[in-house]
Amino acid sequence: MWCDNCCLIFPLRAGGMIWATIIFLYSFIGGIILFRYGPFLFFVYPEWQIYGGIALAVALVAAITTLGLGNRSYTWCRACVVLWPFLIVISAIRDVIIIVELERGKEKIQWECANGGQLWTTSATAGYGTGNTPSVFCTAGFSSLNAAFIVSVLVDLVFQIYMMFIVWRYSTRLEHYSSLKYVEA
Repeated sequence: MWCDNCCLIFPLRAGGMIWATIIFLYSFIGGIILFRYGPFLFFVYPEWQIYGGIALAVALVAAITTLGLGNRSYTWCRACVVLWPFLIVISAIRDVIIIVELERGKEKIQWECANGGQLWTTSATAGYGTGNTPSVFCTAGFSSLNAAFIVSVLVDLVFQIYMMFIVWRYSTRLEHYSSLKYVEA
């Protein structure tokens, strides 16, 4: 017997909508932060844009999931059942690369903080970003920043896997309901 909505107190559909909304909000905000402040953390040109783009793609699918669950739409729910596994694999690859690249760029991030928050010299001359490193990056320290990134990308991955389960379960429920609807007594 499957759990309709494990770990949430809401019914399957409402809980899924809330879960998808949470994923939408933090993915959208995270994508915008990566687009805006990515040059201060990642030092190869399109890297932060790719990470931010993936975050916005997750936000888009979460929004579609919310709308599909809200409308009780079999078509949109089924589309999300197909899209979530691809996004989870892409996000997992992105997460590993983010962790590795942050570790590789540790000295550059520390240099930025030690030099008044200015952008790494190579990045600045290439015109990757403008302004100064956000002070929160420097006051927290690299180890705290790195730990926060690792924890947040792992939590994001778990949230996405659980969202895939919820959408799959709801889609299965819709399939069973429609097959029961046409059975003659």
